[in-house]
Amino acid sequence: MTAKAVRVEMAAGDGDGGGGNVGVAVVTIDRPERHNAIDLPTAAELTDVWRGFRHDDAVRAIVLTGAGERAFCTGIDRSAEVPQPGSPYSMDDPLLAIGPKANDLWKPVIAAVNGMACGGAFYLLGESEFIIASEDAAFFDPHTTYGMVSAYEAISMAQRMPFGEVARMSLMGTAERLSARSAHRTGLVSEITPPGMAAAAAVRAAAVIASYPTEAVQGTVRALWAAKEAARTQALAHAPHLIALGNIEPERQADLFTARTREFRTR
Repeated sequence: MTAKAVRVEMAAGDGDGGGGNVGVAVVTIDRPERHNAIDLPTAAELTDVWRGFRHDDAVRAIVLTGAGERAFCTGIDRSAEVPQPGSPYSMDDPLLAIGPKANDLWKPVIAAVNGMACGGAFYLLGESEFIIASEDAAFFDPHTTYGMVSAYEAISMAQRMPFGEVARMSLMGTAERLSARSAHRTGLVSEITPPGMAAAAAVRAAAVIASYPTEAVQGTVRALWAAKEAARTQALAHAPHLIALGNIEPERQADLFTARTREFRTR
């Protein structure tokens, strides 16, 4: 049997009053050897996890993180083959359903970012309530470097960061990485921790939220998303067309990826 790429564990108490379930589930993308990149089975597992939480009253808040120290998630696994329909009016994106909101889950999700978070990671970060990052975290969007349109990613980040910061990150590609400090300054990250401590800080915050009446918490989450839902929905409707028009052929993308420089600036 193939090992699961997404681990789900219930967080225990912080030790002040013993162990015990605090109503917090920790979801870990567990592919550290691939920088927690998402292939098709992993995408399906994430969808199943979020939909399962809708029916699990024991889960009242969720922490989302990546295994290992090198990456939170680096988006779609480049080895994944995604069959596409023959119609020019249809496009299959396996990452569209990997987030909690795409699966109608309104329990709060806190992302704990360690190492790199790039590309398709923003599908997940964009559907989290807030982000806690290790001080060695780095955020960047490689799409333009490899001849691809950053649409869903840029739209998600435009809901969280000043326009100029999103534009710079989306357009600079692999040449720049946004440090945890800069991400905090722009409002993308709400808290910075020492290396390796982001998940623990996220569990502490989630445990506080989980201790409150769940109806009030979920209603607040829903209200927050309602505030920006119309603009986000309208923008996302344009994404497939922009990608279809602007992406270069997969073969040319692969050539650019192979020839990429590993030099970058962190700001």
